[in-house]
Amino acid sequence: MISHIEGLDELDLRILDALQRNARSTFSQLGTLVGLKPPAVHDRVKRLEQRGYIQGYGAKLDPARLGIHLTAFISCYTSPDCAYDEFTRTLSEMPEVCEVHSVAGEESFVCKVATRSTQHLDELLARLKATPGMARTRTTIVLGMPFDRGGVTVQMR
Repeated sequence: MISHIEGLDELDLRILDALQRNARSTFSQLGTLVGLKPPAVHDRVKRLEQRGYIQGYGAKLDPARLGIHLTAFISCYTSPDCAYDEFTRTLSEMPEVCEVHSVAGEESFVCKVATRSTQHLDELLARLKATPGMARTRTTIVLGMPFDRGGVTVQMR
């Protein structure tokens, strides 16, 4: 059973879930999944896009095939004089930084990064530590990823 989310009905949620699993699904394929004709699915998808439920479409790349073999999470501890907007802008300009999360706790931010090697990670850490407002970092290297949902859960039980 799908739970109710304000402004969306069960068909909308099923379409969102299906698109998240395969963004290349045709309107015909989606229609078969949700029991609608392709033009009706098209209208719903366009409406979901316009309302901001669908932020975009993209391909899931294989990091290892691209030479990216290391993922890590870096906790960023900032100094009292840190200008957060400038700080996060600087982090977002580093190509290795995949995500920046503002968090509660001792650290101010946690970044997910992807690098080619431990040497590349070390070079990135040197750049991060030189960022104005950075007091120190703590790094956790990912050894494996036994589970990846690949999106958000739109179907609740």
